[in-house]
Amino acid sequence: MSESSQVLGLPVLSTYAPGVAIAAFVAVAGYLAAPYVAVVLPIPSMVIALVIGIALNPLATRPALRPGLAFCVKTVLRWSVALLGLRVGFGDITALGLQTGFLIILAMAVTLASGFLFARVSGQDPAFGALVGVGTAVCGASATLAVSTVLPNYQGKQADIAFVIVAINALATLAMLAYPPLCILLGFDQQTTGVMLGGTIHDVAQVVGAGYATSDAAGNTAVIVKLFRVFLLLPVVLGIGWYFSRIGRQHGGPRVPVPTFAIVFLALCAINSIIPLIPSVVPGYAVGKNILVEMSTWGLLIAISALGIETSIKAIVNLGWRHITTVLGTSAVILVLITGGLWLISA
Repeated sequence: MSESSQVLGLPVLSTYAPGVAIAAFVAVAGYLAAPYVAVVLPIPSMVIALVIGIALNPLATRPALRPGLAFCVKTVLRWSVALLGLRVGFGDITALGLQTGFLIILAMAVTLASGFLFARVSGQDPAFGALVGVGTAVCGASATLAVSTVLPNYQGKQADIAFVIVAINALATLAMLAYPPLCILLGFDQQTTGVMLGGTIHDVAQVVGAGYATSDAAGNTAVIVKLFRVFLLLPVVLGIGWYFSRIGRQHGGPRVPVPTFAIVFLALCAINSIIPLIPSVVPGYAVGKNILVEMSTWGLLIAISALGIETSIKAIVNLGWRHITTVLGTSAVILVLITGGLWLISA
């Protein structure tokens, strides 16, 4: 790359454009296909985009596409995750109450630890256990993508990320159908049902579907609980990064990584909580927020599309039973802990 091709250290747009363009095309295809697929099965557009991207994996071998795809998986991903902070407010969290909050945090911590345990028992890399544990405990695909940015590189990492996203979304869809009847069987009231659904189902879309299919009250509670889990994305990502730094596997050194995107996530959460209280100061806040939230959604779609393109379906098929049992194990842990805790509280 010549000196004239760089201005103030910024990369040449043409270097990234081909890869970004193909990832954006796949993201749009996944978004447009989602309503038609939902007629048969409610699969999120993020998963559809991932599957389309995997089908286009042969394109990843083209040198012209590699820089743009890498840019999407790294830079676009990080800043899209940062913008998730605009979806969470401190008021949403305090309304839960201490008892519910403690139960959710405890269940998330044990679920995260179980990811490492199941990975160790099945002979997997600890980083895979982190992917599964965080994806299950926090918020599915978004959390899996976020924590992947602070995990050490290891053989098969990209295939593991894709597998966890697909598996967790598949389980979340099954949970959306199975968990509401389970709540009825256990005799939970609408608020308790909302806590159970929001505390156990992995992805936001399925939480909304399960909650509001039950009742408005259950749906409102489920969304608040889920937002609480999403809010904890920041400390979880920082904690995982610190852990791998401590054992010497993060960037080859012991320093604690502090991802800028995670700090921005917290700052935006604070802004989202404060600004609505003084709308006269920033009259255009609501419009700006909606634009940034939409950018976050599309950024995640583009990032996961690029991830799919970089992932070989053959590598995923060869993963085997060890991966499946790890995901099933962490899902069972959070279900038992949340449901059992709520049953004891309501007894």
